[in-house]
Amino acid sequence: MVSQKVVIKNPTGLHLRPAGILCKEAMQFKSLITFQFRESTANAKSVLSVLGACVKSGDEIEFICEGEDEQEALDCLVRAVENGLGE
Repeated sequence: MVSQKVVIKNPTGLHLRPAGILCKEAMQFKSLITFQFRESTANAKSVLSVLGACVKSGDEIEFICEGEDEQEALDCLVRAVENGLGE
């Protein structure tokens, strides 16, 4: 299991478009990929789960990856968030 915290930089947070991009990136990997935000845990491969977390700009989330490609998955998702998830 690997984990890393990252701050959401998108001005509008994780609304539908960036949530979709995050899920698309996560779906490429076999690992279980979740993130923690406040007291909740969201499945990074589910758009509804990501949207339900209500993550806003400036919020810090922690990605948690477990599985055979966990480090690669973590690096990819952190890079995607730091690059603004397409925005």
